[in-house]
Amino acid sequence: MSELVRFGVSLEQDLLEAFDSLCERRESKRSEAIRHCIRRELAEEVLTDPNASVAGVLTLMFDHHDSDLPGRLTSLQHEAHDMVIATMHVHLDEHRCLEAMALRGSAAEVSRLADKLRSARGVLQSSCSLTAIESVHEHGHQHCTEEKQ
Repeated sequence: MSELVRFGVSLEQDLLEAFDSLCERRESKRSEAIRHCIRRELAEEVLTDPNASVAGVLTLMFDHHDSDLPGRLTSLQHEAHDMVIATMHVHLDEHRCLEAMALRGSAAEVSRLADKLRSARGVLQSSCSLTAIESVHEHGHQHCTEEKQ
């Protein structure tokens, strides 16, 4: 871990109070919460690069009585076997299933696959969360590590 540096931040009073309230609810110290926000923003920046390495989770909810949807989803996953790391199939109730897929690849490829799967006829709801695998420093964003005046 690199050396810790202290710096000052100016915020509007109401913004600081809302942030402190969030920290209290999450049982987090202000410094750790700010570090988390900065890391999240830097990771979001990496995700704008279509070639960035990402990992993600795609969840799909569907009615398993849709006769050919489970087979179509499986076929699409097999076509992209290099990006689909793992899947989990859960029976939510008599009709609905939830399928969660761990995905890995470039941001563009994983996003394309997620869009293809979530737009399959019969999918009722979906959610996709991507995370940059590379850190900002590994990704060549040297300007982020330069000393700020």
